[in-house]
Amino acid sequence: MPVFGLAALWNGSARAERVRDLVEGLGALLPSPKPPGIVVALREVEATLELKVEVPSYPRSAVEALTEEVEESGGILVEMWRLPKAERDAFRARALTGSDLHELEDFEAAAIVLHGHLQQLAVREPIPDGPPQGPASVRIAYFDTATNAQAPAPSQEPATSEAPSKEEPPKQDTPAYETFDTLRRGRRFAVKLEMEFRTELDFVREHATNISNGGLFVRTAHRPPVDSVVTVQVKLPNGERLQGDALVVHVVDDPYKGGVGLAFINDDTRFAETLDRYLASLASSPSS
Repeated sequence: MPVFGLAALWNGSARAERVRDLVEGLGALLPSPKPPGIVVALREVEATLELKVEVPSYPRSAVEALTEEVEESGGILVEMWRLPKAERDAFRARALTGSDLHELEDFEAAAIVLHGHLQQLAVREPIPDGPPQGPASVRIAYFDTATNAQAPAPSQEPATSEAPSKEEPPKQDTPAYETFDTLRRGRRFAVKLEMEFRTELDFVREHATNISNGGLFVRTAHRPPVDSVVTVQVKLPNGERLQGDALVVHVVDDPYKGGVGLAFINDDTRFAETLDRYLASLASSPSS
């Protein structure tokens, strides 16, 4: 069963009562066959709630609802699996470490701990002007739920009616199969890697045609639906194998270049290290 990591951050500007009610109700909002892993980290100016939710497919509607509720309570929600490994590690080192760390068994206990800490933060001076800052990739990009493609962050600049400069080169349309990266996960490399992927009903052998530290694109006539989870096993040229879960984030319906974009959701050290070594070898190759 795949596991999706989520984290919510609040500081002294949060509405402590709203946070308590929100966390107490998470069991109904994020149903899971098993109790989720719950960690609360309390720090001098912030509090973080980390959840590891085990579900058969990506709970898009629940995550969208949770994002809205967290923002209304004065916090920010981070989908951990979307972060590049280096940024995920940096986020954990900043927000999920320290002496005041609580591993809890239920949402009610988490709500009590968070509520008490946020009440204390609220009476300290100065109170922050807004919610805490999330990882950089959360701030600079967002996931387009309509197309499942990377999209720029909404601009805060006022709209302008000025026409673009005539000297500006014409924009080139980006092929759909190159836009499946949900966040800016780093450089993609063109490859031809033997791989297998499995759904609950099918087992398919194909080739991956590009790869990054966020996922890969598989040219295939077998196209599981967006938000479904597949188990992948990728054979690397050095004999190592990458095996784990991936989320279908984009489907390209084209008779010749069609396939699926898969985002890795593994939060496993061995998987990440194997992938990092392979990508480093590609980056150092004279042909790259």
